[in-house]
Amino acid sequence: MSNPFITVCTVLRPLFSPVLVYFVFILFLLPHGHHGAQANSYKNKEINIGVIVDVNSSIGKEEQTAMIIAAQNEAPKGRNVSLHFLDSSRDPQQVASAAENLMKEKKLIAIIGMHSWQKTALVADVGNRTQVPVLSFASPAITSPTIQLRWPLLIRMANDGSAQVKCMADIVRACNWRRVIVIYEEDAYGGDSGMSALLAEALQNIGVEIEYRLVLPSVSYVSNAEGLVQKELVKLENETLCRVFIVLQSSLTMVTNLFREAKKLRLVGGETESAWIIPDSITNMLDSVDKSIMSSMNGTIGIKTQYSNHNKEYVKFEKRYRANRSEEENSKPGIYALRAYDSIKVITRAIKCSSDDSSSLLKNILSDSFSGLSGEIRFEGKMLSQNPKFKIVKVDGEKSNELGIWTPDNNGGVKNKNTKEKAWPGLDKVPKGWAMPSKAKPMRIVVPAHAMFKEFVVDMNRNNSNGEIFGGFSIEIFHKTFDAAVGDITILSNRSKNVEFTQPYTESGLTMVVPAKSKESPWMFMKPFTRGVWLVVAFILIYTMFIVWFLEHPSNPEFKGSLKDQIATAMWFAFCSLFFAHRERIDNHLTRVVIAVWLFLVFVLTASYTANLSSMLTIQSIEPSVTSMELLKRNNLTVGCDKGTFVGNYLKEVLNFSSTNIKEIDREEKYIKEFESKGISAAFLEAPYAKVFLHKYCKGYIADSHTATYRFGGFGFAFQKGSPFAREFSEGILRLSEKGDLKMLEIDLTDPPNECSMSVSSDETRSLGLQSFWGLCLISFSTSTICFLLSLIHLIKNYQRFEEANRGSVTPSGSVWDKAARIAMYFYDKEMGLRRAQSSSELSLVMIQS
Repeated sequence: MSNPFITVCTVLRPLFSPVLVYFVFILFLLPHGHHGAQANSYKNKEINIGVIVDVNSSIGKEEQTAMIIAAQNEAPKGRNVSLHFLDSSRDPQQVASAAENLMKEKKLIAIIGMHSWQKTALVADVGNRTQVPVLSFASPAITSPTIQLRWPLLIRMANDGSAQVKCMADIVRACNWRRVIVIYEEDAYGGDSGMSALLAEALQNIGVEIEYRLVLPSVSYVSNAEGLVQKELVKLENETLCRVFIVLQSSLTMVTNLFREAKKLRLVGGETESAWIIPDSITNMLDSVDKSIMSSMNGTIGIKTQYSNHNKEYVKFEKRYRANRSEEENSKPGIYALRAYDSIKVITRAIKCSSDDSSSLLKNILSDSFSGLSGEIRFEGKMLSQNPKFKIVKVDGEKSNELGIWTPDNNGGVKNKNTKEKAWPGLDKVPKGWAMPSKAKPMRIVVPAHAMFKEFVVDMNRNNSNGEIFGGFSIEIFHKTFDAAVGDITILSNRSKNVEFTQPYTESGLTMVVPAKSKESPWMFMKPFTRGVWLVVAFILIYTMFIVWFLEHPSNPEFKGSLKDQIATAMWFAFCSLFFAHRERIDNHLTRVVIAVWLFLVFVLTASYTANLSSMLTIQSIEPSVTSMELLKRNNLTVGCDKGTFVGNYLKEVLNFSSTNIKEIDREEKYIKEFESKGISAAFLEAPYAKVFLHKYCKGYIADSHTATYRFGGFGFAFQKGSPFAREFSEGILRLSEKGDLKMLEIDLTDPPNECSMSVSSDETRSLGLQSFWGLCLISFSTSTICFLLSLIHLIKNYQRFEEANRGSVTPSGSVWDKAARIAMYFYDKEMGLRRAQSSSELSLVMIQS
């Protein structure tokens, strides 16, 4: 039975033994059934292998050439390898039917090929029925655990798509692209083999979004592929600003139309800001495509399976390969040719030691391991187990240049070919991957029209002589970075999901502004000093009063009289010394020392008290009329906030204010009216707005410093998600901040006016504490104590002489307390009496002499 899709290529090896020929002939004459013929084919001289490739495509021709060379090089000694080619470009059902007929007719020991998973699955079903192993060049992107159970004789001479999509994601991450457009051509059955799902997951893991999916129908079902691609690209250009394109899978015909139309629309090319990434299935074909196709792909980044082309086996194969394809312009073998060669080698190596059944052949294939032309050949789970390495190339005109090597072993790391390159993967310039503004399509800027405080954003007269439409702090920041403007937009976490924010140019937080009230009190005179200072001064005053009385009482008539009079005199003396107004005469030199030090302490205390009290009385001392949010909520007081902003919802959902107690205010001036009419008790403003409000109304309002400030992301400019402008604006804002320009703009906006410079919080003027005076107080206390001890020593000596004169040398007995009591009595009665007598004698003597 003949098949119109079958081409037979028999490769002969010379046989030198007639006996062997006769022996083989006798074996063929022996009777055997169908299964016996199938089994004996493993031992026959002729080894029949089926090959399903697209013989009319460049890849199919490469594979056909490589397999013929492999059949010649790798055939077992004394045996021939016959390759039976089936054209895979037909309908999958026809291909499967032809494969089944071929298996029965030619007693195939294995069948190789199929780059389509749909065709692989159908042929694998045939392999199950005929017990013929199937080696496929295709593999689903996502490997199902049921594959081995459903097709036990199927071997996938390929890797799944996980490594390739990981490589694509690493390129996107390294180039700082935040959004991508995925393009893929559906196969004839409307599927993409799971590659799209794998790519979406890989991009999601690095925070990149797929903005648009351009799904192209199979080229076999489109009459005008060029027109269809043009229509889809124009639609894509108008609806999106993203310019990072990932071609996930496509036929060569569709890729050719795609890049030609993209070049016409200036969506591709080294001079544009667009970026294109193509998979290895397309990149591996670039060496054999027309030069015009290469030129239309200029600047495209390609992923290409890495293999070694320096070993002796490859050099030998390449020489024969070029000889067989000498008519081709580019006859260098690619990865498809190398893998096709290795597939024949896998079969021939396994058949050398196989028994008479397919399970033995399958077992030998799966247990084998060798270094092939395409890399290390080793199977695990009936699929190639080696980790693929990819070569990153860039299309440059009519050639492609290698940029680096990607390997999954290094967590997606890349070895740059040129280590001097700053941009990974070795690009001279990383495209922005975004539609840049032009005269035809200028940047469209949204400016908030409801700006509460005109200092940030103000809609100016369009007839302004300067031609400016908008002004304000936010606009000034923008003009120093780019030729566009936005407004005072608060950076919030839920907003970041939809837009791309720049670096904040102001701080932000929620501040409670309330009316201010005077902090004056009837005890204001006590505030210049802390309580500790007042207590220490009172103690030293009393102590000094006692020392002065002790020193002056024996000899100074000013301190005589009854005990009550003496205490009153001492207290009056001490109190008057605070004002340097005492009139009592001082006789004792020690007393003068004590008083001198005490007066110096009084002088310092008086000067400090006067200065601090004057400062407190001069500077307006104010405090918030409402000190906490809990007080507002507990008393059901109404609060105000800006209308049309997030603050109202924030007060309800986060700070738990009742919606009935929240009043939204649409103009700055209404806050004053609401405060004056008691319509609101507090206003919750964002921190920059609060600064501006207090800048204008500093005399009557204050920000409550005891209320915790709830912080946000600050004010920033918003762009579409994935826009590279956000990064560039952030760099511009940082430059302004580092040079100090940002601070100068903020100072111009929020510096308090002259009339507000004296209106500060009461915390600005502090009460003076003991740490300011403890040294001087210690000196005064020490001086008084020393003078007291000197006087006491003199008193004790006089007492001893008095005792000796009255009682001889006999020392009176008694306890210490008794002695102390006698000394005290002596001090009060005798010592003072002696001093009075001495004073009277001196007075009489003076009168006689006079």
